[in-house]
Amino acid sequence: MKAVVMPKPGDAGVLEAHQVADPAITGDRELLIRLKAAGVNPVDTKMRAGGTYGSGSDPVILGCDGAGVVEETGAACQRFKPGDEVYFFNGGIGTAQGNYAEYSVVDERWVAAKPASLSFAEAAAVPLVAITAWESLFDQGRLEAGEHALIHAGAGGVGHIACQMALDVGADVSTTVGSEAKAELVRSLGGNRTIPYKDVDFVDATLASSNGHGVDLAFDTVGPKVLEASFPAVRFYGRSVTLLDPKDVSFKQARLRNQAVHLELMLSPMFFGLDEARAHQTAILDHCARMIDEGRLRVHLEQTLALDQAAQAHRLVEEGHMTGKVVLTMDS
Repeated sequence: MKAVVMPKPGDAGVLEAHQVADPAITGDRELLIRLKAAGVNPVDTKMRAGGTYGSGSDPVILGCDGAGVVEETGAACQRFKPGDEVYFFNGGIGTAQGNYAEYSVVDERWVAAKPASLSFAEAAAVPLVAITAWESLFDQGRLEAGEHALIHAGAGGVGHIACQMALDVGADVSTTVGSEAKAELVRSLGGNRTIPYKDVDFVDATLASSNGHGVDLAFDTVGPKVLEASFPAVRFYGRSVTLLDPKDVSFKQARLRNQAVHLELMLSPMFFGLDEARAHQTAILDHCARMIDEGRLRVHLEQTLALDQAAQAHRLVEEGHMTGKVVLTMDS
């Protein structure tokens, strides 16, 4: 099969298209999936630059998000059959093969039926960002109807999904954006309170929209400086969730306000083999598929590139100015 491989860590130029051996089913619950598309995420660029977590495989194939068609099933498979259209989060960070390839083998427990209303490219853009947004808002942040959430980078990959999920449960949402085009994207998805953080202080804007009390939940998708700057925008006894390592963050303001701070890394269940947590992530994908097909959740696909343009896709992601997602599609 054709696959994009990473012979060694480095810049985007190390990614190369090669012919490699097709993967084969070795377990009774595994599916052989003919991939149609693979999502490109910031974690892919980090693995490419610094090396995958504990990977000893050769060659390294990146890509955690995939969508395609089941071609073959293991003897004990019950959830899927050949011809079924699926999407999933699997591989690409450790020893398991990722999805920058024409085929992948995945345990059916970690696979969900593709939203019928989406193309394969759109479906491949969903898994990592949807699981991350759901776990951050609801599993970690305990967001409920009637609460107010501040979501940073609301036009980004995770952010644009998180805004919609929060609105869907009846929360009030404020989100930071870096341009009018990004504000327009958020408004097109149902958000009506955008904060142009380059022009105004987002803390002042958030306090003004919450009668000076602060939001119930702040969701940081950007980094330590944004997390620390957000504490004054969160109410006393409120919560914050961050996706990034809070290195060098001062928690003084959070402590003074008796706030809870949660760390979210949706990669952990796959890397550490936490089957119960992985099953929960599959359930999130099942739920998101229903939301999408009911018109309650939309994915913004910014750009689609061919599989052998993976290096270009990585450069786009690393520039940090993307709205929505970038996806690679296969010729097959």
